[in-house]
Amino acid sequence: MSSPRPIADPAGLEARRVRRLVAGAAIGNWVEWFDWYVYAAMALYFAPVFFPQGDSTAQLLNAAAVFAVGSLMRPLGGWVLGLYADRHGRKSALTLSIGMMSVGSLMIAVTPGHAQIGVAAPALLVLARLVQGLSVGGEYGATATYISEVATPARRGYFASFQGVTGILGQLTAMAVLVLLQQVLLSRAQLEAWGWRIPFVVGAGAAIVALVLRRRLEETPSFIRAQHATAARAAAPAQAEAPVAATAAAPARLEYGWRALRHYPREVAIVVGLTLGGIVAFYTYTTYAQKFLVNTAGLSREAATAVSAATLFVFVLIQPAFGALSDRIGRRPLLVWFSLVGSLITVPLMTALSTARDPWTAAALILLALVVMSGYTSINGVVKAELFPTRVRAVGVGLPYAITVSIFGGTTEYLALRLKDAGHESMFYWYVAGCLLVSLCAVMLMTDTRDRDLDA
Repeated sequence: MSSPRPIADPAGLEARRVRRLVAGAAIGNWVEWFDWYVYAAMALYFAPVFFPQGDSTAQLLNAAAVFAVGSLMRPLGGWVLGLYADRHGRKSALTLSIGMMSVGSLMIAVTPGHAQIGVAAPALLVLARLVQGLSVGGEYGATATYISEVATPARRGYFASFQGVTGILGQLTAMAVLVLLQQVLLSRAQLEAWGWRIPFVVGAGAAIVALVLRRRLEETPSFIRAQHATAARAAAPAQAEAPVAATAAAPARLEYGWRALRHYPREVAIVVGLTLGGIVAFYTYTTYAQKFLVNTAGLSREAATAVSAATLFVFVLIQPAFGALSDRIGRRPLLVWFSLVGSLITVPLMTALSTARDPWTAAALILLALVVMSGYTSINGVVKAELFPTRVRAVGVGLPYAITVSIFGGTTEYLALRLKDAGHESMFYWYVAGCLLVSLCAVMLMTDTRDRDLDA
């Protein structure tokens, strides 16, 4: 007599489904940020290929200018892909985003240098970065929205933290690939001649794999229900509809993009405020910290790189713990922790870091800052997604975020270096603290979003 078949566990099946969907979105996010950061990591080697005129500083400035042009496309990407996600689906936007990133990376990998095709070489490099800027600008809002809408409501914070995990992993992976090529696989001459193209080939190939994974994703239930509601509303006889005044909660007709966001000025202001302090502090303690340790604290480049890599690795590991904590105590307490404590410790911490003479002290100070930062980085996507209704969620998250990052994130390092050059470096510490106070004001404007019904 055969034994009875085990009964499927619906809760277990649902949990596995959510993990699969979150993984598909998060892996694509990892690849997106790897491709974005590889440009900065390899600029030292490919700058002479595309910009042969002038000294090495001029070549790097040209490469940096192209990076800045790509960054300026991020708001447009946040708007276009956010609007696309709200009208045509989160899955479609995620697929389009990773496809664009693959095209941009492949263009850089195969474009001949200035010696072969003249001014067409830097022109194609600019075009590739424009495509990548559009892609990465739309990635944030689409990924945050998708993960928030497919995650189990009681564990949204935990699952959403993997957007932050994979974003930081993209930066770490780009750094690791550069070190591997430099120290193990290739000589400097090989890197300058052709080896710099390898990470872009790897990035393009990984993006194609992520594209396949994203095409297999399911559309989110919230978007499907919103589409059904829209279709039912459009099909309903006009005379059967009770007259309803247009309000922020129920506009007279469905609107998208800028028109829709004008109904949510408070929510947009909260996104801008949270992003302002979060992105300035993030760039300060991750991207700029490595240069700060060399130029101000006096550590060697090797020691600064080791400190940066080690602290980023720990930073990655603690994101899920903070995300899970937000599911237990709420989002707002973590955001208060990040903005209030961050604003209070920034000036003394940066002052102490400027006099750190050994890697262990520097690592401890930066890690302290990153632990405080985790109150924002672990949940920033889900908090913003929980602020908006389904029909404007992707553009509501992505557009204000991208604009704020372009204006304030992109200028963080430049401002820090300019103030140092002018002999007023400590003013930068106060600037970071002030940005965190703006985030604290944004937190004061919001109620806790943990239990928000995303379909409401």
